[in-house]
Amino acid sequence: MPVSTDQSVRPAELDTVFAWVQDSIAPRMRAAVERLPASIRGVVGYHFGWFDESGRPANGAAGKLLRPALTLLCAQAVGAGADSAVGAAVAIELVHNFSLLHDDVMDGDATRRHRPAVWSMYGVPAAILAGDALLALAVEVLAEAPGTAPPAVTGSVSTVCAVLRELIDGQCRDIAFEGRDDVTVEECLAMAGGKTAPLLRCACELGAVHGGGTPARVAALKRFGWHLGVGFQLVDDLLGIWGDPRLTGKPALADLRAGKKSAPVVAALAAGGQASRYLAELYLRPDPLDEDELVTVARLVEQAGGRDWARAEADRQAQAALTHLSTADPHPSVRHTLADLTYLVTHRDH
Repeated sequence: MPVSTDQSVRPAELDTVFAWVQDSIAPRMRAAVERLPASIRGVVGYHFGWFDESGRPANGAAGKLLRPALTLLCAQAVGAGADSAVGAAVAIELVHNFSLLHDDVMDGDATRRHRPAVWSMYGVPAAILAGDALLALAVEVLAEAPGTAPPAVTGSVSTVCAVLRELIDGQCRDIAFEGRDDVTVEECLAMAGGKTAPLLRCACELGAVHGGGTPARVAALKRFGWHLGVGFQLVDDLLGIWGDPRLTGKPALADLRAGKKSAPVVAALAAGGQASRYLAELYLRPDPLDEDELVTVARLVEQAGGRDWARAEADRQAQAALTHLSTADPHPSVRHTLADLTYLVTHRDH
């Protein structure tokens, strides 16, 4: 099944899908957060864009809810109603936001969704506690998913716990890369397969499991989600260098400023040639780079082929995802929507 082209993707229909997911998930998300102690509830509400820093109601952006969308759609892909996986979808989004709160602290990212990140507004301890609260809440929501037989609940909680171990390992690798000059392209892909892909894989798996899918269809949708997640991380790496701050909500050249050994950088360093050698001299030196040098580094990464390599690898991962989607044999309308989402994820601008 070929990767969708611009002409085949249906943005208006995807907007309808995301609005449907928002309507399905948002009330359950708010109800879950209401369980949290008042001491942390306002911080979490700020993170989700529901409140401003003073606790007043706000209408901030909370993202497209991609992972819950995958969960609900994968339940439909195996022939069930989306309502069978709503609890799992809420849990997945809570885990995702736990990771965002902690990632912003570790990466020192001061903005999230076009406003100050939680740690920069409330402090690091509050951000860590808010993330911890969302993780505990996710497990609670998943364990209480209505209409789910006990074996499925136990299996889902075990799946999420295994995913958390993978996420931690991937994040540890990402942090370790910053202190190394010998990171390989293969290690970058392995890191993406641990830091980002497991949660998208889990979103698809839980949707298929809660939808009553056969083991073969669950396995195919898991592989679909994993390859989609690797592609997602590669595009994240591209946006971390060349993304438009007006769209990403992050400063220009953010990943280079942080000294990250992201996939485009590592591919460029490994390419050989004059641009690659000059890049190594400039980027791997211990002294911090000024703004002009950061612009030069971005240009050298592109000249050495790092940008093109990451773009091509994201497309390859999208194609692999679509192959596994075809194996899952979903209903044609669901297949088309998931294919459109695959294109959106691997060609997004924020």
